[in-house]
This record gives sequence, structure tokens and C-alpha cells, in this order.
Amino acid sequence: MELIANFIDIFMHLDKHMSVVIQNYGVLTYAILFLIIFSETGFVVTPFLPGDSLLFAAGTFAAIGALDVTLLFVLLVSAAMLGNTANYWIGYFLGPRIFHKENVRFLNKKHLERTHRFYEKYGGKTIIIARFVPIVRTFAPFVAGIGRMTYTRFISYDVFGGTSWVGICVFSGYFFGNIQIVKQNFSIVILAIIFISIMPGVIEFLRHRYRAS
Repeated sequence: MELIANFIDIFMHLDKHMSVVIQNYGVLTYAILFLIIFSETGFVVTPFLPGDSLLFAAGTFAAIGALDVTLLFVLLVSAAMLGNTANYWIGYFLGPRIFHKENVRFLNKKHLERTHRFYEKYGGKTIIIARFVPIVRTFAPFVAGIGRMTYTRFISYDVFGGTSWVGICVFSGYFFGNIQIVKQNFSIVILAIIFISIMPGVIEFLRHRYRAS
């Protein structure tokens, strides 16, 4: 329970914890941010790591000169794309081992082939939208790899999605994070960012439900 409480505290007061990290680690802060974003997008077991909120907070500190916004943007776009690429290839090589038995319920070649067809048809939209949906963005590249979505198709959409995601979050923090009302209600702003980020996924889900009905 204490671990959960500490995580919630870090999440809700990310601006304060970011300040401490910058003060204690200086230039190594870039490496820490890179590692967190890479892990959040690169491993299906770490969807709990901060994504949107961390990017926004980093942008706010870049605005006051504590971080270089250009370097921050380039590094975190790289982390996001490398993370997704690692996640894709983990799924790609793990897939055959998971689906090699025909008699395993829910884990068979038919499901693998169906996933592949889905990603070949709708994969681009899925990869881009998933970038803005917490947790989902951690699983989308993994499933794309399992489904054998062609890598050139995957990476072409991932470059656009990753660049848009990092750019929107970081530069939103850079231009708006230090406005007084935003600083005074930082935790509420972070929650609003998360809410807004999941809306594309919710809308897409409702559209599919509506069409199915």
C-alpha cells in the first residue's frame, strides 16, 4: 500500500518531483526521462509508468530554462520510437512461440492470422491513435508484432504518431505549463491531459460499437 501511495504522490505532484530530479541529477535528467519513455512504450509489463504527464511536466521545466526544449524533444521522440520498435520485435519473435500450438484456446494460428489482417487493414490508425491512449500505447506495438504487421508499414505510422505525441505534450507544457493558473492547479491539468488523451480511443470504441449495433 505504501508503494502505491508513493506512486500516486509522484504522479499527482510530478512538477515537484521533476524539480528534485533536475536538482539532484542535472544533465542525467535527460537520460532518466529517455529511459522512462522508452520503457513505458517498449515493454508490455510497464504501462503504469507516466507518459503524457511526464512529457508535459518536462515541457514546463524547459520553459523556465531548466531543460533544453529542442534536445528534450529530439531525445524523447527517439525514446518513443525506439520503445515501440523494441516492443514490436518482442511481439514479432514471441508470437510464434505463443501461437505454435493449434489446440491452445484463444492462442492459435487463426487468431494470429486474424490479428495480422486487422493490422494490415487498420494498423496505421491503430498505431497513431494508441500513442494518445495510456496503457493501450504499450500494447499496440506488441500486438502489431505478434500479428506480423509489416515493419515498414508499422514504422511509417509510428514515426508520425510518436512525433505528434511527444510534440503535443512537450510543447503544451512549454507554452502553457508556467501560466499561473496552470501552475496552481498542476495536478488537475495532468488529469485533464490524461482524460483528453484517452478520448480518441473512447470515440473510436463507441464508433465501432455503434456500427456493430
